[in-house]
Amino acid sequence: MKLLPDAANRYSISGYGPGWISVNGERFTRPVFVNPESGTTLWECPTFEQLLPEHFEVFANLKPELIVFGSGELMRFLHPRCLQNLYALRIGVETMDTQAACRTFNFLAAEGRRVIAALLV
Repeated sequence: MKLLPDAANRYSISGYGPGWISVNGERFTRPVFVNPESGTTLWECPTFEQLLPEHFEVFANLKPELIVFGSGELMRFLHPRCLQNLYALRIGVETMDTQAACRTFNFLAAEGRRVIAALLV
């Protein structure tokens, strides 16, 4: 699916499909996280089943108010220990399948919210 960005000076998810995500027209086939202000970073994380709290520590320094976690083709919830440190910092995490996470991220980013999309492809 192709999505249209709302603001030219911010990063948004411009498309997605099975096994890929596009941010401002650049296509990714590996896990990424997207910050509407600083862009896309490859997210060095293994499969969903191997995610650890350490994979989420990178987000604490970015100080978002919310992380939209895309768990892949299916919605799967993380083990609570993965999110414990983020919750202690008052950073919210919403889990959904990756396609829904892409749409939700764009909506929240367009509102000017401090949001990050953490996406498994």
